[in-house]
Amino acid sequence: MKVSDILRVKGSTLFTVNPDEPLSSALNVMAEKDIGSLVVMSHGQLAGMLTFREVIQQVVQNGGQVGQTTVLQAMDAQPMSCSSDTDLDEVRRIMLERHARYMPIMDGPILMGVISFYDVAKAVVESQDFENKMLKAYIRDWPDQDSAKVPS
Repeated sequence: MKVSDILRVKGSTLFTVNPDEPLSSALNVMAEKDIGSLVVMSHGQLAGMLTFREVIQQVVQNGGQVGQTTVLQAMDAQPMSCSSDTDLDEVRRIMLERHARYMPIMDGPILMGVISFYDVAKAVVESQDFENKMLKAYIRDWPDQDSAKVPS
């Protein structure tokens, strides 16, 4: 299974923010849309990712306040990314190793979407469920010993 399979099912809705926007505005969008990340775009290019992890780190640095912090000050300017052709097992391994909850999907310089660890886990579970059903159907149709004997 490839990342493109997840994007095809998930759709292409992206929520973005400008690096110069106040962090408080970005938090309002995240809360309103009930999402855990925003793609930071600058001049049509991926500039970074803003997730709750970066927000919490920034709030702690600010003594418990968001204050006048901008998205640029809080965002991850070098998020780990992959292409739509990347195998799902590879993405799962990368996300686990890096403790990444969100990963931008790039096609060269073009942002194709963002997948979450939830999206990856859901795809794996659905794939395993399908495989289990196919195996159970195969086993159910397995010929018994008597009917499998070739007449002499």
